[in-house]
Amino acid sequence: MMNEKVRALLNQQINKEFYSAYLYLDFSNYFKANNLDGFANWYMIQAQEERDHALLFYQYLQNNNQDVTLDAIAKPEFTAAEHMDVLKAGLAHEEYVTSLINDIYAEAYANKDFRTMQFLDWFVKEQGEEETNANDLIAKMELFGSDPRSLYLLNQELGTRVYTAPSLVL
Repeated sequence: MMNEKVRALLNQQINKEFYSAYLYLDFSNYFKANNLDGFANWYMIQAQEERDHALLFYQYLQNNNQDVTLDAIAKPEFTAAEHMDVLKAGLAHEEYVTSLINDIYAEAYANKDFRTMQFLDWFVKEQGEEETNANDLIAKMELFGSDPRSLYLLNQELGTRVYTAPSLVL
């Protein structure tokens, strides 16, 4: 039987992942409104990934005969004065999600819930990749963002990103 605190944290993570999807949709909308379709595409794909992460947590709980409670998803409250604000907010959000995953992992470890720890291993690795991607995007924007031609090329590069569903076996 799964520890109640572990179950509650996993259940809360569903909501946090759906919020992440909303936030990235908001970021995508920001860039679309600023005629940066490549950046909009990049964040649209981020939103799709976060939605799928929520569904992975949902399926994991169901596969372990645990109740799932879906809560309301908060509206993202974000405003940007410049493009870099969005990118930095994305990195800060990924660092926050990493802390949430680490908290669940620590609670699973404290309860010797090795199945949940194994499930979370993929998310630990994924969060490392997400933070690296966010940092790389910031670095590219710092290098190229002030030059319109370079910003155009970066926007084109981000527009080529395609969505690949996670291949996590539950």
